[in-house]
Amino acid sequence: MLQKIVAMLRYFNAAVPFRLVPALITTAVLVGMLLIPVPADLTPKAWQLVAIFITTIVAIILKVMPIGVMALMAIVIVSLSQVTSDSSKGAIADALGSFSSPLIWLIVVAILISRGLKKTGLGNRIGLMFISLLGKHTVGIGYGLTICELVLAPFTPSNTARGGGIVHPVMKSIANAFDSDPAKGTQGKVGTYLALVNYHANPITSAMFLTATAPNPLVVNYVAKATNQAFHLSWGTWALCMLLPGLLCLLLMPLVIYLLSPPEVKATPNAVEYARSEMERMGPLSGSERVMLGTFALMLLLWANVPAMLLGPAYTLDPTVVAFLGLFALIITGTIDWDDVLSEKSAWDTLVWFGALVMLAEQLNKLGVTAWFSLGMKNAIVASGLDWLAVASILVLAFVFSHYLFASTTAHISAMMLAFLTVGVQLIPSEYIVPFMLMMTAGSAIMMTLTHYATGTSPIIFGSGYVTMGNWWRVGFIMCVFELLVFAVVGSAWWKLLGFW
Repeated sequence: MLQKIVAMLRYFNAAVPFRLVPALITTAVLVGMLLIPVPADLTPKAWQLVAIFITTIVAIILKVMPIGVMALMAIVIVSLSQVTSDSSKGAIADALGSFSSPLIWLIVVAILISRGLKKTGLGNRIGLMFISLLGKHTVGIGYGLTICELVLAPFTPSNTARGGGIVHPVMKSIANAFDSDPAKGTQGKVGTYLALVNYHANPITSAMFLTATAPNPLVVNYVAKATNQAFHLSWGTWALCMLLPGLLCLLLMPLVIYLLSPPEVKATPNAVEYARSEMERMGPLSGSERVMLGTFALMLLLWANVPAMLLGPAYTLDPTVVAFLGLFALIITGTIDWDDVLSEKSAWDTLVWFGALVMLAEQLNKLGVTAWFSLGMKNAIVASGLDWLAVASILVLAFVFSHYLFASTTAHISAMMLAFLTVGVQLIPSEYIVPFMLMMTAGSAIMMTLTHYATGTSPIIFGSGYVTMGNWWRVGFIMCVFELLVFAVVGSAWWKLLGFW
């Protein structure tokens, strides 16, 4: 009998499209939360939604199934349980309501546009160009990879596509050119250093532009909600505020990593030759690459609101409109085709899971859960008797370092950020609210530095084998603290100079 049960479990584990043990843990979390008495000041439906939300986050962290499937599960459960409405029709309308959000479509369309970087080879050419200019020393190659990240960041809202799909293949090609290969045990020559630079440029550039990573529009939404629409981060405002501290972090990061994990090979004159030979093989800029450059330039000007600055506010365009314009331009010029749009699975996957997480966060706020949690956190902090600076520091640090518990930046932001921002607004003097908001905004990207599972880019680079887990976590913690200090000191002074506080 026991053997039959074991055989049945093995068959079930092999047949079902999810990981059995994490699925059981996730189910236990849901059942356990539903059995807990409803806390005071919350309705039963609000608590049920909390249980669904936490279960979804746990399922994403434990990787029960792909994140899109977990998001679909949340949509189905919200619709069936009717926790947001008195009818299934109202519940499904609530569950699908966020899919009309322009912020979500901004990210989806921009991911579709970034496909052109790979298809045309422009992304690879940009990386090789910087290597040919800066690659005489290993640290120079590091700066080349960093500048490549910076140039691509405003146009590639998938930080995974940018750091893992565009920059990382260039980095691996250069490492292999110097016989720095984990399979041969020679990763320490240049590969470990370059892999760390490849990765740590990614969170910094993600903090610098609204369109540099998928959850940034969600951050904009939460900042606006927490401040009752008093402070709204436009594309231009975000870029301006993050410009100086971000550039300083990018300037110092390759040097700091050079000290923390120095390469065995310091001089790399062959890298310049390698990059130039690859560029010669590619030939001159193709017509499709020129169209990509022109489209990027147009989008950057429109996202930076240049027409409105020159001609007046009537010429202001919503960032999502600009993204759709760029996509349409690429399609009608044949730079990408409709099959490319349909086959860009990451964009449609992002639409599903991002839309579902936004929906859950919005419904939690609607049912009063966020306000309830914020009040509890506020009361605990008030009882401690701390001054506002200590409160702000604790909120930022607690939010950032709790990312050790998350394998998704979006899940982390969806689960915690609005509550932390709301508490900050209530406990920090009004004249210091904006720098606190900007620190939390920067922290939402900086926290990606911490682990090898922190965001989609990290498992790609870590999985290439150039960096051990211990070294990854050590460097990640130090870089996280370093970048937070830069933004706290230099960023605060910069924001003061700009007149934001």
